[in-house]
Amino acid sequence: MRFTSERRLDDGVLEREFTLGEIPGVLWTPASAPAPLILLGHPPLGLRKTYPRLVARARHAAAEGFATATIELPGSGDRPRWPAAEQARADLRRAMEAGERVSDDIIDALILPLVEKAVPEWQAALDALLSLPEIGGPVGYSGGVISIGIRLAVVEPRISAAGLFAGSFVPRAMFEEARQVTIPLHVLLQWDDEGNDRQAALDLFDAFGSKEKTLHANMGGHTGVPQFAGDDAARFFARHLK
Repeated sequence: MRFTSERRLDDGVLEREFTLGEIPGVLWTPASAPAPLILLGHPPLGLRKTYPRLVARARHAAAEGFATATIELPGSGDRPRWPAAEQARADLRRAMEAGERVSDDIIDALILPLVEKAVPEWQAALDALLSLPEIGGPVGYSGGVISIGIRLAVVEPRISAAGLFAGSFVPRAMFEEARQVTIPLHVLLQWDDEGNDRQAALDLFDAFGSKEKTLHANMGGHTGVPQFAGDDAARFFARHLK
């Protein structure tokens, strides 16, 4: 891991950009150290585009005493284009614009290769982050593509709890993996999410094998997550990471 920039935000949070090989990322740390770590997932839109939401989440977490970090997803931002992913996204846009049901084939082509590529990168980032003296563990995962969160919860024993957003397409194969998840889960669902199959989201929640799992459903579309939902997530992580 190589840090490439550093600045102190006006609330005292230290923001540092880094590269892990060719993968860009950002680490935010509170004044108190060492701090538990939350990995911030995000949609595959690029870190620059999602930065305002990410830094807001990071500042909120820092106020609760958590460090946070994120990395650029494969094929996103300034990373090399990924032709198969570009084609899958184009097929998805065509189906949604035509008002058609998004087929399982499109979902599989869009999500499964992303999970296969992204999860080992998140694990490599976790290796590097946990070697820093300002990171004390334990570790949580929050938001982003829910299938990435599912896979990480299954294969990464260092992750103690996860906050997942049921707002992305989920391949049928991931339902079997969901049954293997045993860590505490806080799942957020927007009831009127225009791009998400509500019943599939409910079925996925039912499939999770965790003994402690909570579903928070709020009225509104994909971008209408109420502000208090962040407070609920903060309390969840405080219970399990402190």
